[in-house]
Amino acid sequence: MLLWLWFRLSTSAPNYYSSIGWHSHEMLFGFSMAIIAGFLLTAVRNWTGIDTPTGKPLALLALLWVAGRVLPFIPSLPTWLVVCVDWLFIPALIIALTNPLIKAENRVNRLFIPLLGVMAIANLLYHLEGLGFTQTGQDGISLMRNMVLLLLIFVGGRVLPFFTEKAIQGAAPQFSKQREQIIYTLFTLWIVAELLLPQSWLIAPLALGVAFTQAWRLYDWYHPGIWQQPMLWILFCGLAWLILGFLLKAMALYDLFPNNLATHAFTVGAIGIFTLGMMARVSLGHTGRNIQAGKSITIAFILINIAVAIRVLLPVTGLLSYQACITLSGSIWSLSYLLFVIGYIPLLLRPRIDSRPG
Repeated sequence: MLLWLWFRLSTSAPNYYSSIGWHSHEMLFGFSMAIIAGFLLTAVRNWTGIDTPTGKPLALLALLWVAGRVLPFIPSLPTWLVVCVDWLFIPALIIALTNPLIKAENRVNRLFIPLLGVMAIANLLYHLEGLGFTQTGQDGISLMRNMVLLLLIFVGGRVLPFFTEKAIQGAAPQFSKQREQIIYTLFTLWIVAELLLPQSWLIAPLALGVAFTQAWRLYDWYHPGIWQQPMLWILFCGLAWLILGFLLKAMALYDLFPNNLATHAFTVGAIGIFTLGMMARVSLGHTGRNIQAGKSITIAFILINIAVAIRVLLPVTGLLSYQACITLSGSIWSLSYLLFVIGYIPLLLRPRIDSRPG
């Protein structure tokens, strides 16, 4: 994010990408994929009881991710090499996860394999334009964004009711099979419509339908006690920004709100906030510690919501220039993650306090 702000102010960019292209690609295929990989490599082992890569294989996977971030900045490298190295990370992750997911009894978790496969296709669509073969770069970005949102919706449906019931005495989040079926049907139709029918009138009602079903979830899971639990309210805030994002997307289709700002309600908002909240929570759980938010991480949770409001809502007021909004929001957003890093790196570099595998 800080590099993006520098590029925007200096009008420079990596050799392979344009400035905006690099920002869009790296926040989804760089930042988000690192989070997804870390989450799945840890969670799949817990869900299945079967080891995922550790040691040298895990280090090689991490180095492949790092290489995909660094190579675009090296002059004179052939474009095909930059593309191949970046693209190979998701297939490598699929290989790392396939064995435990296939061997485990729970077939639902196997859905992560095709989901990651679609993410790899999305990255290919982006790079095909970079190689000069197609005009599918924006399709790849939109498809990847929607895949990350789908993962957020899926994981949120698993963890938010469980976390709420566990943390708040008397909380009883409601599960509705009908609601969940409607959610995934509408969201799948939204993905297809955005990809194949980007100008269709269908997109607005689908966006409103997804917003309504997510609000239905929020209503069924909400308990006033979440406001005493920062580790909970941050995840509910991520869901709230997801709902607002779909409402703003519907408005944007009728030119009632800027489409770019609506998109950032998804990315800076729903994805950025849910990611920070989940990292803060599971890092404590997977190091054997109590799930309690410290002062610095609580401040980070507040700051990231302020950053989203500045990025999504402040530009339409005209109180600050668009460039000032981007710079201020990006700086505060980065500060919130910096607070996480400062607070959590010491925990993550040490073994679990209960001596179990991390």
